[in-house]
Amino acid sequence: MTTRNRIDIVHGVNLDMLGRRPAAHYGDLTFDQLEQQIEGFAHELDLEPRFFQTNSEGEFVGHLHRLEGLADGVILNPGAWTHYAWAIRDALEIAAVPAVEVHLSDVEHREEFRRVSVIRDLCVATVAGQGVEGYREALAILKRHLA
Repeated sequence: MTTRNRIDIVHGVNLDMLGRRPAAHYGDLTFDQLEQQIEGFAHELDLEPRFFQTNSEGEFVGHLHRLEGLADGVILNPGAWTHYAWAIRDALEIAAVPAVEVHLSDVEHREEFRRVSVIRDLCVATVAGQGVEGYREALAILKRHLA
């Protein structure tokens, strides 16, 4: 039986600015620290993470197009693109891998526009408002889904 444990962690616009964004919403970790924490969570679950971050919507879409055969599942935090980037939604549909949407902040209790997600219906789950711990939950959800 083939082990399905390759998980892409795909971060979108402005996530590389963690540490400079409001800590009340995003926590006080830098982006590098966030990825180190996620890598540790993944290894605890015997998952193999691969990371990608871009501030270019086209690069984000292109990365999703290339997931076939490289990833068994994907965790996405598209940032502000979550709310309006239909091209990302279409690319996720094309990727056809199990996906979990993650947001560091509690988007349901912030500005009205943040409550919209164009990818939610393609995802097996959405995790929001748990900071870095939300990634641990997302990884566990994908592990169960892939089992």
